[in-house]
Amino acid sequence: MTLALLVLCLAVTGVLLPRRLAGSARLQARPVAGAVLWLALMASFLVALLLAAHHAAQPFAHEPAGLIGLLPHVEPARPLAVHAHGWWLPTAAAAALGAVVTAVGLRAERARRRHRAVLDVVAVRDRRWGALVLEHAHPTVYCLPGRRSRVVLSRGALRLLDERQVAAAVAHERGHIRGRHHLFRLPADAFAVLLGPLPLARLGRSELALLLEMAADDAALRQVSRAELASALCALATSAGSPVDTPPGTSSGASPDTPPDTPPGTSPTRTDGSLAVAATGVLARVRRLARPGATGRGHQLACRVGALAAPVLPYLLACAPHP
Repeated sequence: MTLALLVLCLAVTGVLLPRRLAGSARLQARPVAGAVLWLALMASFLVALLLAAHHAAQPFAHEPAGLIGLLPHVEPARPLAVHAHGWWLPTAAAAALGAVVTAVGLRAERARRRHRAVLDVVAVRDRRWGALVLEHAHPTVYCLPGRRSRVVLSRGALRLLDERQVAAAVAHERGHIRGRHHLFRLPADAFAVLLGPLPLARLGRSELALLLEMAADDAALRQVSRAELASALCALATSAGSPVDTPPGTSSGASPDTPPDTPPGTSPTRTDGSLAVAATGVLARVRRLARPGATGRGHQLACRVGALAAPVLPYLLACAPHP
């Protein structure tokens, strides 16, 4: 019974809910809360997967006695170590998961460090915009987040955009940096490394990227108007024949992993955690800017409750008393 409930939980969180929530206007109304909810679903799936493996390997390790059933039984007649034998699987799984997250984070940080070193040599500091200007004809605006963050403008972007559009693009990138959005992406990237074909991994990663772009858009709207930001997005996305709505993970401009003399039109996948203003879901973002929806507190409260409840649900299914 317990194993069947956990398998059902895996099917719901890994397949059904991601397809249901993808493109949700309610999540897009509160993008940060929506991003947290996607991460909570990933955590819930991992917890359910771990518990399912634990119950499959040791079906009688714990009696169904509520949440206390997961804890070691404290009995004076027996030492605690006797009852801790069933915790090797959670410990090993947590260690493996931590190793994957750490490896993904270190790889992204190394790539950002290399890219920063190149920028410091080939780019010029623009005090007006507080950004680095790259001598490249293709219009692109992006940031390198982290402890030594950078906002980068290409010379082509400065020629293409007017003053208010440049201000909107820079404000968007600073929104990414202040919001530490690269830290949101780290667990989603690690989850995709572990379970790439799973709908939750595939859709969750792309939806999380889109929601973070919308969150940065909201941050930019504190300084510029919706029309200025939307026009900057469209100009950057459509420049030099780039598609208006490129898929998540690709760039409308030159990739940070490519040298400055890479010809326009190449859009390799970004692997260093950099964030470009017109790289993800431009069409959906422009529509959102043109028709701002209601952002009631009820939607945000529902996202918070779901984010808190999702990781705990597998424990309840595994350890609550069953007839």
